[in-house]
Amino acid sequence: MKIHEYQAKEVFRRFGVPTPRGEMVTTPDQARAVAEKLGTKIVVVKAQIHAGGRGKAGGVKLAKSPAEAADLAKQILGMKLVTPQTGPGGRIVQRLLIEEGLDIKRELYLSILVDRAVAAPVIMASTAGGMEIEEVAHKNPELILRVTILPATGLQPYHVRKLAFGLGLSGDAAAALGPFLQGLYRTFLETDASLAEINPLIVTGDGKLVALDAKMAFDDNALFKHKDLADYRDLNEEDPLEVEASTYKLNYIKLDGNVGCMVNGAGLAMSTPWTSSSFRAARRPISWTSAEALRPSRSRTPSRF
Repeated sequence: MKIHEYQAKEVFRRFGVPTPRGEMVTTPDQARAVAEKLGTKIVVVKAQIHAGGRGKAGGVKLAKSPAEAADLAKQILGMKLVTPQTGPGGRIVQRLLIEEGLDIKRELYLSILVDRAVAAPVIMASTAGGMEIEEVAHKNPELILRVTILPATGLQPYHVRKLAFGLGLSGDAAAALGPFLQGLYRTFLETDASLAEINPLIVTGDGKLVALDAKMAFDDNALFKHKDLADYRDLNEEDPLEVEASTYKLNYIKLDGNVGCMVNGAGLAMSTPWTSSSFRAARRPISWTSAEALRPSRSRTPSRF
């Protein structure tokens, strides 16, 4: 399950991860009021959709007054944002985040995700913050640092030192990295997240580390333990067919072909579309549905006979 940026920042703040001051709004008048409340020379008006690349698509703007913040909110609300992650259909903006402007000295990248190859969390960091990390990985993979965290020992001081050195941090920023990473790692573990991403992580003019952006995704199988996080779900940001399938506890993934696949188990799920696309070039999968949830549970009661 994915959540909005403003929601991810709420989660971050619970665990002591610094974020800019700001509030979510749904009307231009609310945007004006929040901008006045923040009282900074510059506020940022940010579209809230489940996709990256919002800035390039016109969904992130700077306002120098509360009146300008209201005008920008009027322009962005209801706009269809099309980014590489939304596909050609785009997403309609229904919410905005109004945030204080900050003095940005450097932009970095930082994330924690599950590395299934080693069955452990991995911290990824880069000096190329504010850019699409996929593009960085493709063009300049040497700019990406990877630190694997063993679940049994957790985040250690030598992990922090390696990342601080690799990111070129010194002084107050280097000293702040340890507590920042501890907070982010606790956020990741205690919410059963599959991704906690900050792009960019900024170093301010006075040497502070702040999560200027935030993205989180959670393991659906663990949401029963986190009712507060489950309430963050925004059905308007999901495919209607996938939403309907989830009400029947089906794993449904919409694809772009013309053959529907109903399968039972991960092996068949992966091999069926591959066989279809490889040997029948004119026919590609249109959807993928797992029937795992439909199987009746077997009784574990021992037989008397």
